[in-house]
Amino acid sequence: MSDQPLALLLLRASRWFDRRLLDRLEELGWPRLTSAQSLVFPHLGGDGISPAALARALGATRQSTQELVAGLVRLGLAEVVDDPATKRGRLVVLTSRGRDLASAARGVLGDLEAELGATRGAQLRDLLESVLDDGTAGR
Repeated sequence: MSDQPLALLLLRASRWFDRRLLDRLEELGWPRLTSAQSLVFPHLGGDGISPAALARALGATRQSTQELVAGLVRLGLAEVVDDPATKRGRLVVLTSRGRDLASAARGVLGDLEAELGATRGAQLRDLLESVLDDGTAGR
């Protein structure tokens, strides 16, 4: 049994997934993203997200989030558009190229999960979902 704190193991596992994801995306011809940029993608589905809501979701400052978004805009993966629901609001959305990258990332993540093995992957997923679904994990 390991004497490493569980939180450290979870952090290391998260970084393992992220590092391999970014390496494999680059091998597939995608631009090299930073770990911080990769964290933006899960929040950009659907109709987009306001910069302020994205900053809250990332647990980051608005300024650092603006820098992340600006980097993704420069890469042609995201854009900032007017929010049709508000007069002065803005939304961060994926471009077509960004949606293609997100699709490629889902495939890579599926491959990484498969590397864990079906049984271990399912056990880990069940355990993490049970902890996160109990309502206390986000507090």
